Amino acid sequence: MELSLSLEEPQRRGVLFGPADSHLRMIREALGVQIFARGGQVKVTGSAENVSRAAAVLENLQRAIRHNRPVDSAVVAEAISTAAGAAEQADPDVLDVYAAGTTIRAKTPGQQRYLEAVRGNDLVFCMGPAGTGKTYLAVAVAVNMLKHGLAKRLILVRPAVEAGEKLGFLPGDMQAKVNPYLRPLFDALHDMMDYEQIRRFMVNDLIEVIPLAFMRGRTLNDSVVILDEAQNTTAAQMLMFLTRMGHGSKMIVTGDDSQVDLEPGVRSGLLDARARLSGIRGLAFVRLDKGDIVRHRLVQNIVEAYARNGKPSEDGN
Repeated sequence: MELSLSLEEPQRRGVLFGPADSHLRMIREALGVQIFARGGQVKVTGSAENVSRAAAVLENLQRAIRHNRPVDSAVVAEAISTAAGAAEQADPDVLDVYAAGTTIRAKTPGQQRYLEAVRGNDLVFCMGPAGTGKTYLAVAVAVNMLKHGLAKRLILVRPAVEAGEKLGFLPGDMQAKVNPYLRPLFDALHDMMDYEQIRRFMVNDLIEVIPLAFMRGRTLNDSVVILDEAQNTTAAQMLMFLTRMGHGSKMIVTGDDSQVDLEPGVRSGLLDARARLSGIRGLAFVRLDKGDIVRHRLVQNIVEAYARNGKPSEDGN
């Protein structure tokens, strides 16, 4: 389908299109359409459904400009969410993300329970072995909520705990030292958004990917906050993190309690939270197991082999 639209105020097209047409790129990426602009005309091509949604987005933005309201990337994202939300959310088990044509859903009964817990609770702890999708599904839920205007920010957090290599021995400044610890979170994001979109959202403070130590003193409202590798927090760090939750926020805490890298004798904050918080209304604990592993088939066999023979020690014995 092809649709031509006339701009109400062609002289203000720069506000509508965004710096270097960044707003048009957001619409193209989110809705899978092509947009061509010339003079006071905009042509939109794609499926009938998506063209209709793109036209609704442009109309919403033009209305904002007509009323002299600011138009930035957050306003564009909200307009896209408003236009796309009702139809795409008809199936609650499908998580649509920014990457065109990409949808994510649970692949196992355990993952389905996980998503249901996240939908029904403001705080969810998910534990399980590597490859069960703990972090990936959490990021998918967060990106989906960001896209549909159900959250204003996405904050991804990890403890920078060494597993055999000290931070001080790594090259670079502090940001360079912690980036390797945050890499898995970026990997998940890159499946759901392209690089330029992630960069743009980070510049505009819609997405943060930060070490746990940087969370102290903050209150996070209207956000989805994910703490990954939570087995490597101390009890004090876990308390600090959980008390950052503000109004309208959702927190998801993920970790593998079989792979704790803390110093001997230091109790994991994830295990401590499970002992202290079980039974509190409004939060949920979900356990995934080897049957929920969705990586390469060998990963499940590897997890089983190590479980049978015990966790290896650092000295190889």
